[in-house]
Amino acid sequence: MTQATAESTTRFADAHAAVLARADAAGTGALNDTRRAAFDAFTAQSIPTLKHEDWRYTDLRELNKTDYAPAEPNTDVTADDIAPFLIPNLDTHLIVFVDGHWREDLSAIDEHPEGTAIGTLAQAYAKGCTGITDYLGKQVDLETDAMSALNTALMEDGAAIYLKPGKTIDKPIHVLSVATAKAAGTMTHPRNLIVAGEDASVTVLEHYVTLGGENYFNNAVTELFAADRAEVHHYLLEREAESAVNISTLEIHQGEKSDVHSHTVLLGGKLVRNNVRPTMAGEDGHCLINGLFVGHGDQTLDNAMRVEHNAPNCRSRQFYKGIMSDKSHGVFTGRIVVAEEGQQTDAIQSNRNMLLSDDARMNARPQLEIYADDVRCTHGATTGQVDPEAVFYFRARGLPEDVARAMLIYAFAAEGFDRMQLVPVRALLANEMIAKLPMANKLSAEFNEEIKQRLYRI
Repeated sequence: MTQATAESTTRFADAHAAVLARADAAGTGALNDTRRAAFDAFTAQSIPTLKHEDWRYTDLRELNKTDYAPAEPNTDVTADDIAPFLIPNLDTHLIVFVDGHWREDLSAIDEHPEGTAIGTLAQAYAKGCTGITDYLGKQVDLETDAMSALNTALMEDGAAIYLKPGKTIDKPIHVLSVATAKAAGTMTHPRNLIVAGEDASVTVLEHYVTLGGENYFNNAVTELFAADRAEVHHYLLEREAESAVNISTLEIHQGEKSDVHSHTVLLGGKLVRNNVRPTMAGEDGHCLINGLFVGHGDQTLDNAMRVEHNAPNCRSRQFYKGIMSDKSHGVFTGRIVVAEEGQQTDAIQSNRNMLLSDDARMNARPQLEIYADDVRCTHGATTGQVDPEAVFYFRARGLPEDVARAMLIYAFAAEGFDRMQLVPVRALLANEMIAKLPMANKLSAEFNEEIKQRLYRI
């Protein structure tokens, strides 16, 4: 082990010991052996560097500059504080975590069908809910994924959602994670589990936001298991402060004829890494991976997709778009892996990016790894600027240049919104997108509305 590796792992050792010490009181003492094994796996790997192929464009040395400590429970946050982060016009089951700790008083879990469970990981372990606990760690490779190993070593709580076969939860489940970031150098490691039995159906929205402005580290892992013919829609909205480091990993396991939709939107953070890794293990499965990342300032927004086709007749679709301005840096790494058993795979991967300044950067790496001989796989990536001919077209019809550019940027992003079934989420993101347009300060609220109305008439 190098000196740098030793220093990197040592700085998390005290946090690991603290989590182990308070696990029994939290009801998760049964996880301590798992935590220890995970910390050993993390120690063997340490924080990835630019020499790691999967991290060659994203520098995590920021994590070695701060002695992070687990965030303590915060009881000061009120319902008024979280109200701005609720989704307007969307009726949900609400699970709220503040600095990684469940706040029952802020959560609102309504009646749901018998045979379904909506709660927390700590509750599931305290109650011995094997329908949830039997799945923990089954989709994560601790020996090759250092950040998931660190999450497992330091996990304390997160959302736990379970549906028995044939069950449906009609209302979306909103998992709101609030970081207060009142003190620099705090960290959380949320661990979420979603288990949908055969023919079950559920929609889950993970949402990461910030109340404070200090540097903090959020390292989240979600394991999603969709059994045969299950349908799961998963949303990840990252809207944190621009001082945050956020690493989010979604591990998906799909059964026969299952249908999983993953929608990701990255808007905040200083350094953000988004991992989405479906494994299509059952025949005739379908998976949609849809994402948008919008960077400005000196943000780094890194997206890493890996779709494994391990069964025949499966379909996957990847559509990711990036919009980068100022000195921001975007990364997209997409890999489709078709195993020998994955005959008649139908897979499409598309990454399109727009640079709004000379200093913005984008690295795109679309990849295919195919071991079957009867497949249809396509992949591609494009990076460009706002089309000057399209700007001219709008200006010829009386629109100012700034408005024309705003409409084109918005239209570029809106295609991803249209794939989302939750209309209130689409509306929220449309407003967020307009607020982030470089020329937004020149446009009135009425003009912003006119942009959307004209866009939908085109």
